[in-house]
Amino acid sequence: MAAAGRQVSAGESSSGCRAVRTDDNHEAFVRLEREIALLLRRARAISTRLAGELHPELDGAAYGLLALLQDTGPLRASDLVTRLGLDKSTVSRQVAKLVDLGLVDRAADPVDGRAQVLTPSTEGKARLARVRDTRRARWEADLSDWPAHDVAQLADLLGRLNRLGEAREAQLGGDAPG
Repeated sequence: MAAAGRQVSAGESSSGCRAVRTDDNHEAFVRLEREIALLLRRARAISTRLAGELHPELDGAAYGLLALLQDTGPLRASDLVTRLGLDKSTVSRQVAKLVDLGLVDRAADPVDGRAQVLTPSTEGKARLARVRDTRRARWEADLSDWPAHDVAQLADLLGRLNRLGEAREAQLGGDAPG
């Protein structure tokens, strides 16, 4: 039993070290879950708004799809399904809309000519850059009183969390809940 009776249970961590669960540790994870849930709700609302800024006929999923294409380069629709964790019909609808609006181009896959790869069009890149510039300026204004070290640390921690989620999705075949 830990000091002040705070120890709840002990177990083995993936690194082989003993991990002790305390009430404080448990409460930290309860708080983390709440904050991430709030962040995700806000992110969905923001994605919807950002998609509308790209084009008024787009919904929230389109922004993430176009951003991923810009960040990773040409992808097949099946790669988008896997990376975004969306169902095929959603991706298919979003891709068709983005292509119809001239924001995404389709081309034959250089590796397999039967398949198609998707890339942002020149117009899609320009619109996405404008939205991202505006969003970055907003973050800079909102966090202007934060030390640069804190902003960098937040980015590092979010990056670690995203890599953990990507690894879990890959391990479980993309069917795991967030």
